[in-house]
Amino acid sequence: MHSRTSAAPRTGRPRSAAADAAILRATRAALVELGWSKLTLGDVATRAGVAKTTLYRRWAGKNELVVDAVAVLFDELELPDRGSLATDIEGVVLQFAAILDRPETKTALMAVIAESTRDEPLRERIRTSIVDRQKRLVLEGRARATARGELPRESDPDTAARTADLIFDVVAGAVLHRTLVSAEPADEEWVRRFTRVLLLGLTGAATET
Repeated sequence: MHSRTSAAPRTGRPRSAAADAAILRATRAALVELGWSKLTLGDVATRAGVAKTTLYRRWAGKNELVVDAVAVLFDELELPDRGSLATDIEGVVLQFAAILDRPETKTALMAVIAESTRDEPLRERIRTSIVDRQKRLVLEGRARATARGELPRESDPDTAARTADLIFDVVAGAVLHRTLVSAEPADEEWVRRFTRVLLLGLTGAATET
């Protein structure tokens, strides 16, 4: 009897993290130079120095590629430990605003959001690749503030999850509107005032001197 091999040989080339990073950088550069409408996967491949088939093996189309190119920018966000909940929030909001101020982020995010209004799979990709991944910052911040005694512990996991969702929506929504819709700076003064409103509520923020 002939012995049977233990496993079938793998086909195709292994995915390269370096190639992926080059493709995502090239995507952001192309967005700034060409804009959404003129950006093509062929142009991105040329800029990244890879074959166009390499892109199609990794991404189904331009929408998915651009979402991932933006998502890695938001992955740079870190929650600084400045000693208090208020100053921690200020630190991460300033980082968030700085990322949104980048030309490639503005172009890509606004374009993808517009496209997603008629593309449910794209909306889901935005949720999973950007929104859900960045909720980690809220969870980390709440855990740190609870350990310091600044926030009470929430014993019910469902309530805690809903609270985290609400906090994320308030922070992300306010900063996105300020920077991309109103086109106003989210500078240190604005971030300080926003954080005060977030933590104290409208009544407390209005009466505090």
